[in-house]
Amino acid sequence: MLVHSRKGKWAVWGLFLLLFLPLFALPLLVILAASFATNWSGAFPSGFTAGHYTAATRGESLQALTTSLVTAVTASVLALVVGTWAALAAAALGKRRRRLLDALFMLPVAVPSVVVGLAVLVAFSKPPMLLNGTRWIVILAHAVLVTAFAYQSVSAALLRLDPAYEQAAASLGARPSYVLWRVRLPLLLPSLTAAAGLCFALSMGELSATMMLYPPDWTPLPVQIFAATDRGALFTGSALAVVLMTATLLVLLAVSRVRTKASYR
Repeated sequence: MLVHSRKGKWAVWGLFLLLFLPLFALPLLVILAASFATNWSGAFPSGFTAGHYTAATRGESLQALTTSLVTAVTASVLALVVGTWAALAAAALGKRRRRLLDALFMLPVAVPSVVVGLAVLVAFSKPPMLLNGTRWIVILAHAVLVTAFAYQSVSAALLRLDPAYEQAAASLGARPSYVLWRVRLPLLLPSLTAAAGLCFALSMGELSATMMLYPPDWTPLPVQIFAATDRGALFTGSALAVVLMTATLLVLLAVSRVRTKASYR
C-alpha cells in the first residue's frame, strides 16, 4: 500500500469497508439470505429452508446450468482464438489501421447487448447461414459480445512484450511460425488466461441478447433466473443466482491458478 502510517492504513481500510459493504457485499448477502428464506415480510427473512437449492440443482435448473457452462466455455474459446489472432494481426499494422480495427472490435460493447442480439437474429435467420432456433446462434452472440475483451487484453499484452525475445529467436534461425508458437504465445499465456476468465464470466451473466435468441431446448441459467423472479418466485431465483455465482467463481479460481502457474514459467 502507498500509505505507510498505521492511522492512514486504518483510514484506508475503513473507507474501503464503508464503500465495499453497501455497494458490493450487502446486495450479494441479501441474495444469499433470500435463497434460504421462506418468508420476508420485515427487515430480515424469516424461516429457513434448503429446499430452494434442491430445486436449483435438479431437473431444468441443472440443465440450464449445464447450458450456461457449455455456452460460456465455447464462446470464450471462440473469442480467445479470434481476439488473439486479430490482436497479433493488428500489431503488424500501422497506427491508423490499428485504431480502425480497435474501433471495430469495440463496437459490440459500445452498444446495448440487446442490439447485438437483434443484429445476430436478423443476420442469421435466413439461408445460407440459418442459425435461428439453434444453440449456435446463442453461442455466436456471446462470442461477439466478449471477443472485444479478449482482443483488448491480448493487444495490451503485446504492447508490453519485449521484442528482444523474438529477435533472439529469429537471429538463431527460427521460422516465424516457430517464434509465434514457442516464443510469443507462451509469453502471452498469463494474459490469455486472464482474457479467458473475463470472457467466461461475462458470458455466464449475459441476459439481454440471450433473451432474444435462445431456443426452448437451450435455456441458459440467467434466463431461468429472470423467469423465476418475473413470476414472483424470488427465493427460488435467489438460489439459482447463488448457484450461478458459485459455478462462475469456481471456474474463475481454476483459471486464476492456471494464470499464476503461467506467470512463473
